Amino acid sequence: MPDFRGPRIAKRVTRGLFILFVLFVNALLVWRIFFSTVIPKTVGTMLPNEALSAAYEQYGDSLTLRYQDQEQVTSAKQNYGYFGVVQCVFIPEARQVQIVVRYNNSTLKHLALDYGMTEIPSKDQHLFDVTLIKTTDLTPDVPNDDLTDTTTFSVTRYQPNEVYVRDTTQLYTYYRYVFDNVEMDELTVGVFADIYYVGDVDYNKPAYGTLCLYDNRSPWLIYEPSRADREALAQ
Repeated sequence: MPDFRGPRIAKRVTRGLFILFVLFVNALLVWRIFFSTVIPKTVGTMLPNEALSAAYEQYGDSLTLRYQDQEQVTSAKQNYGYFGVVQCVFIPEARQVQIVVRYNNSTLKHLALDYGMTEIPSKDQHLFDVTLIKTTDLTPDVPNDDLTDTTTFSVTRYQPNEVYVRDTTQLYTYYRYVFDNVEMDELTVGVFADIYYVGDVDYNKPAYGTLCLYDNRSPWLIYEPSRADREALAQ
């Protein structure tokens, strides 16, 4: 009689390996979706300074912490997926904004291509200049005026504080920046994060990546501080 055990065993082994491969791929996808994008605690925690500590001492837990639900990742054709602002907190009593900027390893590859570099920059390098810009309506009595006309609005640019927090994961690089003296009122039209390559910083040219953090037509949402945030603020 012919022996069919060999083919049956081979079939079972092949099927088992295929199932293990599918499980591995699914596990990898789950890890990438749910775990690899978690902001490291070092960067995810608010960074107090003199202005924020003074405001928290005065207002305590009634301190306003708010944000808007804006697009988090650059989506223009020339910088699709390059940068994200994965956390943003406006603190009006402290006249402060804190943001967490994230970019992944592929952004470094795109940077090398876009600027004709012979090598991909290292993750350890400080590669990007990040600023905030605020647009203010100069003609509030003129409804729906053209905000591309510089005679109808002004732009204020804010540099981040020298103290920032940086961390990396296997896939991402994170920065937390703090911007002080950011005052907003009813004439403020928008607030944006501008990102330039440090080797090509020219504020008269369009940024390498721009993300809207605030616009005057979107509602505010309450930012719920984490336990780590509260502990940092209370120090």
